[in-house]
Amino acid sequence: MSNATPQNPSLGYAGDVTPAEAWRRAQAGEATIVDVRTADELHWVGRVPGVPNLQWVIGREGKRNEQFINELQALIPPDRPVLFLCRSGARSVSAAKAATAAGFASAWNILEGFEGPPDASRQRGKVAGWRHAGLPWEQS
Repeated sequence: MSNATPQNPSLGYAGDVTPAEAWRRAQAGEATIVDVRTADELHWVGRVPGVPNLQWVIGREGKRNEQFINELQALIPPDRPVLFLCRSGARSVSAAKAATAAGFASAWNILEGFEGPPDASRQRGKVAGWRHAGLPWEQS
């Protein structure tokens, strides 16, 4: 993983990993995955078993969770590599940048997110992402 300096300083965080690489690192005990989607998304779309959820935004209005960093610090030591997962890989970039700015030594974005980008029919989960990669997930 990375030391306290982002691998690519222009990113503002350690870097990006594929869903498969994130799962490998988590299973090897090298890092912790944190899902930053809303509670509704986890309930209706699915979740990764055993992965903690810290909402980057709250509710449908998308209000930024002002307690995100405090909640993250309570959950994970700042020297522990953390891999952020969201729906498409956008909010997870913001979370990785915020974690890095708050002193986390190794904050990563999981590319493509849980569902990936929309396909030609504007449906997610069919061209990329965690679920498309066949990685473990469950639904309420």
